[in-house]
Amino acid sequence: MNWTKQPEMTDRREILADLGILANFDDRHPLVAYSPIDSGVIGRVATLPDDEVGECVRRSVAAFQRWRQVPAPRRGELVRLLGGELREHKEALGRLVTLETGKILQEGLGEVQEMIDICDLAVGLSRQLHGLTIASERPGHALRESWHPLGPTVVITAFNFPVAVWSWNAALALVCGNSIIWKPSEKTPLTALAVQGLLGRAIQEFGSEAPVGLSQTVLGGSEVGAALAADSDVRLVSATGSTAMGRAVGEVVAKRFGRSILELGGNNAMIVSQSADIDLAVSATVFAAVGTAGQRCTTLRRLIVHQDRYDEVLSRLQAAYSCLPIGDPFDPETLVGPLIDSGARRNMDSAMEGAVTEGGRVFGGERVPIEEYPNGIYVRPALIEMPSQTPIVCEETFAPILYVLRYRHFRDAIAINNAVAHGLSSSLITENLREAELFTSSSGSDCGLANVNAGPSGAEIGGAFGGEKQTGGGRESGSDSWKGYMRRQTNTINFSDSLTLAQGITFGTEAPK
Repeated sequence: MNWTKQPEMTDRREILADLGILANFDDRHPLVAYSPIDSGVIGRVATLPDDEVGECVRRSVAAFQRWRQVPAPRRGELVRLLGGELREHKEALGRLVTLETGKILQEGLGEVQEMIDICDLAVGLSRQLHGLTIASERPGHALRESWHPLGPTVVITAFNFPVAVWSWNAALALVCGNSIIWKPSEKTPLTALAVQGLLGRAIQEFGSEAPVGLSQTVLGGSEVGAALAADSDVRLVSATGSTAMGRAVGEVVAKRFGRSILELGGNNAMIVSQSADIDLAVSATVFAAVGTAGQRCTTLRRLIVHQDRYDEVLSRLQAAYSCLPIGDPFDPETLVGPLIDSGARRNMDSAMEGAVTEGGRVFGGERVPIEEYPNGIYVRPALIEMPSQTPIVCEETFAPILYVLRYRHFRDAIAINNAVAHGLSSSLITENLREAELFTSSSGSDCGLANVNAGPSGAEIGGAFGGEKQTGGGRESGSDSWKGYMRRQTNTINFSDSLTLAQGITFGTEAPK
């Protein structure tokens, strides 16, 4: 089979058949799956009726009550088996990601590799879910903390990373002893069904210790996600998407005193300092600004360049943008695939018009006709010179728009970086050690991710991922993020033959003999 170009319909069906989801299609189903490559229909799949959400949660509760009793290292074995399924089907799943999202094939395959990586991390963690032994102030007492499974976990994901974000949550939730319910984006239902099928294969090999309902995937609109978020038996909601979505979910969960992990928008900046390696800066800028056609939460949206390097950087970027290979994401030469849909194009047009109104000069941004796919939404990424950080620059537009700004003093650049509502990712290109240390200090970037001599886009699962302010404050992957999927319990054990109170308190007489 020749995969160097967009697969024909027969080849698409082979991808779907290999992943076991072809049987899910029925012309009578309400949810239509499109490919942004040509805006064509891939298939139609069933959705969950609103009145069945509660039953879905009840199944998850029952599964949790059994799964939490399985030893954590044994739970890790299930995740190890899932990692094996992902390795075996990496090519097919990566191609389905490209088919359903439009991101280039290298990014589709990279997303599946992220899933494999988090499975490896979670398997190791399954033997390290440890608490502390704490020195007690009371004689004959032991003080320690322990961690226990939390409960049913809902994972709500966005279209741009349709499978990796689920895995960041699911792999940890499973080893921590939780059951999971996945509500994917309505724009990417097929990848969700495929991954659920691969997990189903792993569960079948794992055996009867994995209860029915341990992992469920529910398709539907925002009303399904809202119902899941509102259910008091759901102990954790991990939601990835826009700030508006996260605000709605967070408020609903908080009102019932549930727990949430929110991974929301980003208006990410890169500072190019006076001492910067310009070759490095241009390479980092192009990947971070145009990767996934600008539809990443960590996409570079603001470039803050020292005034002495501004003309050189802008000229180099304009040359790079002029020759970007745009088109079929299955073509290995392509670097920029299509936008997800026409709505994304309208938002891009609106932002460019707003920038011009606020004094901006636009380079690029035009529609790029692709002869083979006239209905796909292909655009040239836009560079927009701005006189200052105006209101439009402070907004996140989920499209390949890069605003270019000047600065004179380094502390002014940090202030520009921080003067937006989001706080996800940031970066600095510099050869100056003092600038690098200041940027990553408490007086520097206020973002959850702060990189030096690397772009803001792309992260390894070994480090915690997430941001501050209107990015939501949640953390996924890496470090001690597993604690977000468990409940902490403090234990006091009195192994003496008397009752000693804390803080030296005495209260009455001893109990009668």
